[in-house]
Amino acid sequence: MLKNILYISGSVVIFFAGLILYGVILNLREITLKEAMIEKGLKALENIRLEVDKTDYRILLYSDKILVKTYKAVFGKSQGIMKSSADDNITPIGDYEICAIDSSDKYHKFFHLDYPNERDAAEAFKQGYIFNDEFNAIILAAKKNECPPKETKLGSEIGIHGIGTYNIIFKNLPFPFNWTNGSIAVSDESIDELYTVVKIGTPVKIIN
Repeated sequence: MLKNILYISGSVVIFFAGLILYGVILNLREITLKEAMIEKGLKALENIRLEVDKTDYRILLYSDKILVKTYKAVFGKSQGIMKSSADDNITPIGDYEICAIDSSDKYHKFFHLDYPNERDAAEAFKQGYIFNDEFNAIILAAKKNECPPKETKLGSEIGIHGIGTYNIIFKNLPFPFNWTNGSIAVSDESIDELYTVVKIGTPVKIIN
């Protein structure tokens, strides 16, 4: 009995290690942002914007109309499309901006998005998900160019962040594994690259 348990446990460990090794090999093919810029003939990036594709599990970095580089990304645990609650674990879709940048977050670095923004608030108010106080608080934050308040039923603290403690494992998984609260997660190395070019106000379009 003990021998069988050890055999099964060993097989699981070997299988998981094989997956990680395969992921490491795949990641070795990824070029750096500097190399991508050289390939595109770019000396600098201008009018930077990010497009997040939930279907292809990618973040696309654009300079003007030029696609400079893509990054692997994963999303909220729920596969729903429309986010309507702080607890639904859905990554929202829509047009947003980076409203704050935290360089010492538990997820390595965190680019806060202005979710929920005025459009989200208007739709949620129309559907009865939020009421006057929350609606007005979101609108006021938007007018002040601040991140939305944290205490709304729609949720907050949605953004693009690294992985943190388990970066070596999660970044090398050869398949998408959605694990966030609705935010967009990339490897620590990817968030470090993006950190060098994005800023507060950088537009982020999330599509399904």
